Parts: sequence; structure tokens; C-alpha cells
Amino acid sequence: MKLKNRSIGLAAIALTVSLGLAACGDDSSSSDNSSSDSSSSATPTPTPSPSPTEESMAAPAADAPFGPGCSAVPSKGPGSVKSMANQTVVKAASENPLLTTLASAIKAAGLVDTLNNAESLTVFAPTNEAFAAIPKKDLDALLADKKALTKVLTHHVVDQEIEVANLAGKHKTLNGDDVTVEGSGEEWTVDGAAVLCGNVDTANAKVYVIDAVLMP
Repeated sequence: MKLKNRSIGLAAIALTVSLGLAACGDDSSSSDNSSSDSSSSATPTPTPSPSPTEESMAAPAADAPFGPGCSAVPSKGPGSVKSMANQTVVKAASENPLLTTLASAIKAAGLVDTLNNAESLTVFAPTNEAFAAIPKKDLDALLADKKALTKVLTHHVVDQEIEVANLAGKHKTLNGDDVTVEGSGEEWTVDGAAVLCGNVDTANAKVYVIDAVLMP
């Protein structure tokens, strides 16, 4: 009888120890899982930085000159965009290799002081090649006729600086008539003449170089 009671006691002790170990195991597992969950939630997920779009990378600066003819402008020194920005419009034109004929025509018409002393202008400036496209006999006659030359040249000038954002539309010239500008982006025409290099600053004017002489 004593042996039987002793066996029952030992079995009870073994069961108690077994249950205790199982409970410890559950606590340890729960603690590990809790620690793992806490570690996972504490680690921030990196946010990828947005990459620039091709359009934003290709878009030119709003105040930069634009157009295929700008490549013919010197990159530095006299006649360069940087040099022109510090000079009055006629002086700037005289040093730009695209506009020397225009500068000579302005001098022949006696308009140097009128244009240089103006506070703010826009000049649609024909290139040397644009003047050369006029038959020589007609060009010589125009350059010799101060009144007619003045009328033609002032037809290329507007009495305010026109930014690219306001370029489209009709603009009244110093000659008293209008020119019509059409286009968008970097492709513009002035009464049908293409803008070759636009948005060029001088000390007192905004210059848009064009490929034809405009006749009023």
C-alpha cells in the first residue's frame, strides 16, 4: 500500500514539472514573437526618391535664349549672349555676327539714339542673310531712302519688352502698325518669318532674331 501511494506521488511530481516546463516554453516563444514583431514594426520602410521626368530634364530655362540660330552666336566675348546683355540694343547688334547688316541699316536711318535711349523695347531682328535675300538693287535703294528705311526698321520694333509667355498675338510697332506672332515652345513666326534665336536680352531690349525682313 505504501508502495502504491509513493508511485502516485512521483507521477504527480513528474506531471507538475512537465507542465511547468511547457509553460516556460510558451512564455519564451511568446516573448520571442513579441520581440520579433516589435523589431519589424520599428524598422521604417525607405521611401524611394522621385526621379526627374524626361520632360523636366529637357525643358529649357524660362529666361534662356532658344532656337537653332543660337548656335551661331559666339559662346563668349563680343557678340555673345552674356556680352549683349550688358549693352544697348544697337551696340549689341553691331557685335553679333548675325546682325551686322541690321546695325548698319539702323545707323543709315539715324535711329541709333532713338533705340539705344529707349527704356524698354522688343526687336524682331532680321539676320544678314535675310537682308541678302532682298535683290541687291532693291536693298541699295532701301538703304539710300532714309524715310522708307525708317518705316521698315520701326516695323520690327515694339515699345516694350515681350517675354516668351506673352509672345503670341498682335503687337503694335513703332511704325504704328501691327505684327502677328504665332507659335509655341521654341517654334515661333513673326508675320511668317521664323524665329531663329529668341529671348536674347540686351541692356534695354528683348531680341528675337528672324530669318526675313518684314515689309510694312
